[in-house]
Amino acid sequence: MKIIFNLFVTVIFSLSILFQQTQGLCAEEALDWKGCLVEARVNNPDLISAVENISQQKSAKTITASSLYPQINADLNASTSKTGKSSSQNLSSATSGDSYSYGATGSQLIFDGFKTLNEVNTAKQNIETAKQSYRFASSEIRLSLRNAFVKLLEAQELVKVVEGIIKIRRDNLELITMRYYSGLEHKGALLTAQANLSQANYELAQAKRNVEFFQRQLTKEMGRKEFMPILVSGNFVVRDTAKIKPDFEVIVKNNPSVLEAAAKKAAAFYNVRSAYGNFSPQLIGSASVDKAGSSWPPATNQWNAGLGLSVPIFEGGLRVAQVSQAKSELRQAGENERSVRDTAVVSLEQSWVLLQDTLEFVNVQKQILNATEERSRIAEAQYSIGFISFDNWIIIEDDLVKAKKNYLLAQSDALLAEAGWIAFFRQCPEHIFYCWLGAA
Repeated sequence: MKIIFNLFVTVIFSLSILFQQTQGLCAEEALDWKGCLVEARVNNPDLISAVENISQQKSAKTITASSLYPQINADLNASTSKTGKSSSQNLSSATSGDSYSYGATGSQLIFDGFKTLNEVNTAKQNIETAKQSYRFASSEIRLSLRNAFVKLLEAQELVKVVEGIIKIRRDNLELITMRYYSGLEHKGALLTAQANLSQANYELAQAKRNVEFFQRQLTKEMGRKEFMPILVSGNFVVRDTAKIKPDFEVIVKNNPSVLEAAAKKAAAFYNVRSAYGNFSPQLIGSASVDKAGSSWPPATNQWNAGLGLSVPIFEGGLRVAQVSQAKSELRQAGENERSVRDTAVVSLEQSWVLLQDTLEFVNVQKQILNATEERSRIAEAQYSIGFISFDNWIIIEDDLVKAKKNYLLAQSDALLAEAGWIAFFRQCPEHIFYCWLGAA
């Protein structure tokens, strides 16, 4: 009776866990990788912020370039005045008068030592910097999104693996329980089997909690404002294996972080030329046309035209210091570009090496899993007839459990390594999310 009761409790407990999981899965939304990409493309706040930065830099260029064009203003004035009697004057009455005028004034920058033109070129490079910053942000967001997707996929699969482990542990407990009450096994073996089942149940609860955590992380990376349970669909097949080692020196030239640093260097170069322009005379032409009079509409025509020349003579070393500062910023930008490029090359090769290592490790873990599964089948048959001891059998069972989890983790690590490789390698001129829609 005690054996039957223990088996009954074990079955009821397992069925309750399965029922709870089934209830949870029914209410969860299912998404594939492309669906996550498309949603993040629209909603991720960091990506939207990067787009707005490009828009701001374009507006800044327009603002800077506006001073190269004629500046025209229209004006309209109307006024009235009245002068009263003075105690010291013999005025018989007060005097009053009205005045009206309207017209237009304009000015045009003729020459400023190309200072403004270089400022416009700097603004152009700032736009390029913002675009490359956007590409880099897009790459980073895609990588974070992929990591969250893979970790959720791993957590979902781990739930299934642990459920299989629970079945193994439960079958072991049933076999050991019968042998124990038949006098063929000691109590330590029974307690060990019970502890192993408890451990497996704990790991299942832990895996389910991890599923909810990675659901929330994926929700955040997609840019959703509200959390909803999500299920992801996919497999652990690595498509971009990059078996042939590429030329990292060539690939890195199109890396957004390198291009961003190059654009910053170019902007610093134009800043130096603009600083030299501060020493140049500034020539501005101006003209105005007005009509004025004491009644409306005014009838008297007025116009004027002229040139204004401004020459810097002495400002306490201001312009010299500005040139010195701009030159220093140019040298700094050059060194930053070299540092970014060298770092990108190292990171690129590191990501390729990691990808190759994880792919090979997956194959190793697959072979280990196949071997442990075969050993487990043989050992279970040997133990059931008393051919091997419990201590030897449980070691083999533990190896099987470990091999199942290690194989899943190796597959997940390979997908994460692939994502890191793509983030550095697959740099497209168009929107990076669209470029990667067909990628793993």
